[in-house]
Amino acid sequence: MNFPYLTRFQPVLLSLFRFITGLLLFQYGVAKLFKFPVLPYFANIPPLIYAAGTIELVLGALLMLGLFTRLAAFILAGEMAFAYFMGHMFKGETPVFLPLLNGGTAAILFCFACLYLSAAGGGSVSADAAMGKD
Repeated sequence: MNFPYLTRFQPVLLSLFRFITGLLLFQYGVAKLFKFPVLPYFANIPPLIYAAGTIELVLGALLMLGLFTRLAAFILAGEMAFAYFMGHMFKGETPVFLPLLNGGTAAILFCFACLYLSAAGGGSVSADAAMGKD
């Protein structure tokens, strides 16, 4: 079924999707680096998770602004793929591939959301669009 009247909202909805994706990644960065909110699994993080939190904080903020959207989203997609394989699939003695069993659903979703944003750009309401770069 086709809904042609919704097509006019596509650029704005793309911008909203970009902003919300960036905000969600940004909150993970804040939780990992600044311990807010206090979460037990981010209490004593190893250096690799600290680096991931820095990437999520900085590039999540760039996604929210829509600045360097394609590059930021591409890097974040790679980070989320790495997070799935290293942090979820291979966290035990034997690999657990199913995301429902290893807790990696969000990492996979973030990976493909960011991969889409790296191809689609930031939308009409973004710093990139305002500068004429998209």
